[in-house]
Amino acid sequence: MTAGRLGAFAVLAVTGVVVGAAGSLLQAAWFPAGLLLALLGVAGVCYGGLQAVGSRAGAVAPAGGWLLAVLFLTASRPEGDFLFGAGVGAYLFLLGGVMVAVMSATLPYLPPPGVPPARLGK
Repeated sequence: MTAGRLGAFAVLAVTGVVVGAAGSLLQAAWFPAGLLLALLGVAGVCYGGLQAVGSRAGAVAPAGGWLLAVLFLTASRPEGDFLFGAGVGAYLFLLGGVMVAVMSATLPYLPPPGVPPARLGK
């Protein structure tokens, strides 16, 4: 584990936090299209992290940041208000985001084409 790799994971986690916060605002603003755009944002950052780092941990880092942001925004405050309503869109965003993050983290990472396969015994 190098310093550059740790830095990449930190940047991916912060990007996941930003996508989670933006998606939580966007999914309620433009309900059907905003929900799709927010879920595409989660998918993009998780799959992009997988491709950028080259391991499944690259998809887990932004997914963890997204989850922390969403959990922080769903907690009610002493004033009694919170960011997520009790509508179907909020639940679809929460469950859909978790499903997209899990799917991105469990995708098989294939090496780019043109890389010769490893041969045993040589």
